[in-house]
Amino acid sequence: MKVAEGTIGRVFMLRLEHGERLPDLVEQFAAERGVRRAFCALIGGADKGRIVTGPEDGQAMPPVPMLSALAGAHEVAAIGTIFPDADGRPKLHMHGAFGRGQEALVGCIRPGIDVWTIGEFMIIEILGLDMTRRRDPATGFELLSHS
Repeated sequence: MKVAEGTIGRVFMLRLEHGERLPDLVEQFAAERGVRRAFCALIGGADKGRIVTGPEDGQAMPPVPMLSALAGAHEVAAIGTIFPDADGRPKLHMHGAFGRGQEALVGCIRPGIDVWTIGEFMIIEILGLDMTRRRDPATGFELLSHS
């Protein structure tokens, strides 16, 4: 286990609007406001887009992601983090639950989703951490590491 301790900084509440795209919009906001590390939460609606719903084979490295498309408007509840990548750019890592009728999908929003009507997105800045996302050669994932 790798551990770092920080404190809470600024808190932002974003009202995302119909058609705005995640993760792009939040990463751009974080870069403009100088948010380097944060905890994030999203509630609202999602429309078009794709999410990662698992690896094709859990034993194969690097894993090949399974992608699922969102067909129609979905309710969404998601949590995630923002940490800088190796180049210092803020990267959002967020997993969410997406529901429509009696169907539900759960996965990572990294490939991109569009907001349907409204998205309430909270960013809680974390200060005093030195962790960044570094590409792990074995998995291909950007894992949190001490700078």
